[in-house]
Amino acid sequence: QVQLVESGGGLVQPGGSLRLSCATSGISFSAVTMGWYRQAPGKERELVATISRGGSTNYADSVKGRFTGSRDNAKNTVYLQMNSLKPEDTAVYYCNVRFLADVYWGQGTQVTVSS
Repeated sequence: QVQLVESGGGLVQPGGSLRLSCATSGISFSAVTMGWYRQAPGKERELVATISRGGSTNYADSVKGRFTGSRDNAKNTVYLQMNSLKPEDTAVYYCNVRFLADVYWGQGTQVTVSS
């Protein structure tokens, strides 16, 4: 059974930082690309970052230079370090994986950036 469990969200002031984690089970973690998505109220879910099995990363233009994705293959966990947070970063953040032709999502973790 594939499980993705996000954690690390919360309320932070503009300019602050958060580190999200996504712990996985039931997949060959070291062999897959992981994704981070977010969905703000009233908006479509959007891709934030991808982290390849080798650790290469790609980012949405809106977060480049502020967010950093990483992974620990020994812990089957992927991370999203978010710095210089802005109110427009407020959203539910989800991790995602495509594994054996299926797509899996975590339950999401809320990030709220507000003073």
